[in-house]
Amino acid sequence: MLKGKNILIGITGGIAAYKTATIIRLLVKEGADVRVIMTDHAKEFITPLTLATLSKNPVYSEFFNPGNGDWNSHVDLGLWANLFLIAPATANTLAKMANGVADNLLLTTYLSARCKVFVAPSMDMDMLNHPATIINIETLKAFGNFILEPASGELASGLSGKGRMAEPDEMVKEILNFFAKKKTITL
Repeated sequence: MLKGKNILIGITGGIAAYKTATIIRLLVKEGADVRVIMTDHAKEFITPLTLATLSKNPVYSEFFNPGNGDWNSHVDLGLWANLFLIAPATANTLAKMANGVADNLLLTTYLSARCKVFVAPSMDMDMLNHPATIINIETLKAFGNFILEPASGELASGLSGKGRMAEPDEMVKEILNFFAKKKTITL
């Protein structure tokens, strides 16, 4: 279903980062070409090696490779993608996206992307319900981003409430639906 589609996945430093391994596996199984950008904090939750193995592509986290100087162009990554999924999207990253902060490769690529951007917030319920986060999510929606609503349940803090990142199979289903609708519209 996703053969010929280029999907870029941005991973930020939240506990739900481990779920991206399943997302990548499911997207590759559907035929997508998947590339991954990680923030430095994301590497504290899941390794680049795991994601490179599953995506069958190198993982990007820096603007250039310090070993050989190869440039990881945020512009090229943004142009390459047919869809950009940011999962998990922490409160910090949501705030930066909503305000145009470009202090890492993931954020500069977001600002350069011409494709549809799906955002999967993941955080504790009090952070999600904070007025600043609500405003940032509404701003991102106004920019044309698609928000994959967080689920309710047990959170990493031990509390229970809304804030769990959407499940991988639900996110992949939304991506499949997006491309199916897009195909129908362009015919």
